[in-house]
Amino acid sequence: MATAHVFIAVSLDGFISRPDGEIDWLLQRDDQTEDHGYSTFIADKDVIVMGRGTYEKVLTFDTCFYDRPVVVLSEQLVDTPVPEALQGKLRFSNHAPADLMAELASQGVARVYVDGGQMVQSFLRDGLLADMVITTVPVLIGSGRSLFGALAQDIALDLVSSHSFPSGLVQSTYRIVRG
Repeated sequence: MATAHVFIAVSLDGFISRPDGEIDWLLQRDDQTEDHGYSTFIADKDVIVMGRGTYEKVLTFDTCFYDRPVVVLSEQLVDTPVPEALQGKLRFSNHAPADLMAELASQGVARVYVDGGQMVQSFLRDGLLADMVITTVPVLIGSGRSLFGALAQDIALDLVSSHSFPSGLVQSTYRIVRG
């Protein structure tokens, strides 16, 4: 079975973006001199799974910085063509998270990076996440898109590690506790 993992940043008040999807508050705090561990995290991931919102945000960047195959889970995009520049690197799917993970596992995929708030919420609700690396940025943005949505039940987490950076970012790694 493939395992799913998260590496994401949030504001101190728990938002991954402003209500309109903007992440200017995060990009302004991107200290290129600090190693926040993304390269280490992504090194053993085979595929990246994201939702439509994250995909559309990535399209606004100058370049696509992902060096792994990407699956965009979206009912709306599944029948649209992949942009020419991303052909062979990205595909659209309308599978449920569990079905996608089973499909990926059957293709030999072992570790999946789940990116984007809606995807994290869906994979968490479905019990598919193994762990999460959450970097908290010391800024309050007041409102926005929350990393975590409503849950039918509590989800217990074990803190694996926590580290603060000179920039004020705090990165915590949590393992999902299976009941």
